[in-house]
Amino acid sequence: MIHTSQFKQAGIIDSDSFPPISLIRDGKPNYPARIFVNNDIKVGIFSSYLTVHESLHKSVAQTMLRWAKQHEISLIVSSIAVKMPEGIDGIMAAASTDSARKKVQAAQINILEQGTIPGIPGCLLNQGMLNEQDVIVILFHSVKKGEPDFTASVDLCNSMSKLVPGASCNIELLQQEAEKAEKRIKETEQETKHLRDNMYG
Repeated sequence: MIHTSQFKQAGIIDSDSFPPISLIRDGKPNYPARIFVNNDIKVGIFSSYLTVHESLHKSVAQTMLRWAKQHEISLIVSSIAVKMPEGIDGIMAAASTDSARKKVQAAQINILEQGTIPGIPGCLLNQGMLNEQDVIVILFHSVKKGEPDFTASVDLCNSMSKLVPGASCNIELLQQEAEKAEKRIKETEQETKHLRDNMYG
């Protein structure tokens, strides 16, 4: 979606507590946690190749929400791979506000009625609820635990397209990006594992 819907990098998320690493793309260094925006549709996307330590999840979510408020971003869409409830297949979503839930319903995506959402997406929902910021977390099932999955990526991108007017998915490009992302995430995980172990004990 970032590559097919006119999203541009607008910032980065960084911390002294993050593992020190640079991602090189097209010969240029990049921070592993970045912010993309589409000014036309006022939507921000936060993308990260890092597995952020859980002690930082709340502060990362707070930073994201402050940035969204400062830049008048109307909707934050996050996602997380989860084990779906028995009998449920495909995509579900949770939302922070009534207006966000209406957007989920309008997109004809099932709303999660009971369950738990951990990590940064869960923090975004809670703090979005308190701050009346529209946050939608898409829950998807990936057959490859902890790895990008093309089928899940297509379902996720299509669902985001329904939630974000004007956004679209290029399936062929998505497959290429999913394969690249899988390689990058594996490399980043391997390179930062010993750094995280040293930093967090």
